[in-house]
Amino acid sequence: MEIARKYLLSTIFSLIILSFIIIAVLRSDHLLQFAPISSKPAYSVSMDQLRTKLSGENQLHAVRNSGEPRRNKFRNRPATRKLGTLEQRLAAARAAMRKVASESGGERSNHSVATTVHDGADRHSVPVGAIYHNARLFYRSYLEMEKIFKVYVYPDGEIPITHDGPCKDIYSIEGRFLHEMEHSAGKFRTNDPNAAHVYFLPFSVTWMVKYLYTPLSYDVTPLKQFVSDYVRVISSKHPFWNKTHGADHFMLACHDWGPHASRGNTFLYNTSIRVLCNANTSEGFSPRKDVSLPEIHLYGGEVSPKLLSPPPDTTIRRYLAFFAGGLHGPIRPHLLHHWKNHHDDDIRVYEYLPKDLDYYSFMLNSKFCLCPSGHEVASPRIVEAIYAECVPVILSKFYVLPFSDVLQWEAFSVQVEVSDIPRLKEILSAIPEDKYRKLKEGVKAVRKHFTLNQPAKRFDVFHMILHSIWLRRLNIELR
Repeated sequence: MEIARKYLLSTIFSLIILSFIIIAVLRSDHLLQFAPISSKPAYSVSMDQLRTKLSGENQLHAVRNSGEPRRNKFRNRPATRKLGTLEQRLAAARAAMRKVASESGGERSNHSVATTVHDGADRHSVPVGAIYHNARLFYRSYLEMEKIFKVYVYPDGEIPITHDGPCKDIYSIEGRFLHEMEHSAGKFRTNDPNAAHVYFLPFSVTWMVKYLYTPLSYDVTPLKQFVSDYVRVISSKHPFWNKTHGADHFMLACHDWGPHASRGNTFLYNTSIRVLCNANTSEGFSPRKDVSLPEIHLYGGEVSPKLLSPPPDTTIRRYLAFFAGGLHGPIRPHLLHHWKNHHDDDIRVYEYLPKDLDYYSFMLNSKFCLCPSGHEVASPRIVEAIYAECVPVILSKFYVLPFSDVLQWEAFSVQVEVSDIPRLKEILSAIPEDKYRKLKEGVKAVRKHFTLNQPAKRFDVFHMILHSIWLRRLNIELR
């Protein structure tokens, strides 16, 4: 009887120990799973660690290049093999770029103005000139992108909020990029997710605002919830988000509320590449991982015919500077206070342009075009000024200018501190004529990088956006 009791107690004790072991295993497995729908996780992931992992220094890359037997510890063997090849090719691209950087010694172009040359093979234009920080390095980076860069567009979601976007208003770049990526991306788009370097989340924040937002409520919760749900879907159906916590994924939004929508998922906000018109560093925009998107206003879906053929360089521009726009945001009231109705024929500043005057005619007849931020930092006037070959005058705070990884904005624009707005005429009048001519030549040269083409052409705005994403996937700087 005593033996039976001891045997029973021993059995019960063993069962209890076994239960604890099972619970511990299950809980550890649960903790390893990523829960993308959590808005306030009790943990964080270092973006630098993820970038390092994606730059070829991860365990997978080391195994693929070691002399040890290739014992696959991953569930998807084909995907593992292809990922290793992708990282090897990215490493080769970085090496090629570093070689060019060392050969050029990090020096900027010796050309005082931008010019156009062609390579000997295919007569394609080659970027040269002062508008670039390092034209040779940019060109090498661009060629490497053309050779290998692949983007996978998630098929999940339904029109209109996904796979569609605006193409005929102030947020046109959002829809135009999405449509180009979906239908005409050519060599850059891949239908094989295992062959992709980056993954595109094809939702439109502008259409979220149109279809989900309650007017005048100022409640962006529905936008954040949609983004949260979308990330939950793709992270549940596909393995790619969970592998990197979204570090090799990107979203694109031109609407002012793009940054707010991205808060729907913590990793999307903190780790993924966010391509945003509202590139405001004081509101969480990180130039190291995020991309500044130029705002392009297409009335009716097209650039105004007046901007397609600016006047010849010999044409005298009557006005020193021009601005017309609504009184909103912190900077414009300051500008209008000092210069509206100033009765100065050199500087024309209007809150609302009289009906008998034409906005683009003023731009085409002005040497400098004032581009103050409104409620948000971006302004479509910057691109309009470039189209009009009117030197942009940037009046903004905390704004990361588009493509500034590559472009030297000082070569084709003037940046004036907000505190110096009362001195605008003094500052602009003091610019020597020869410097103004070089700035204007820079504006003409940089225009191709801000031009929308259908289909897209080399070095145009679509490809410049892709190149900015490419640099962040490489985790490399061009300066």
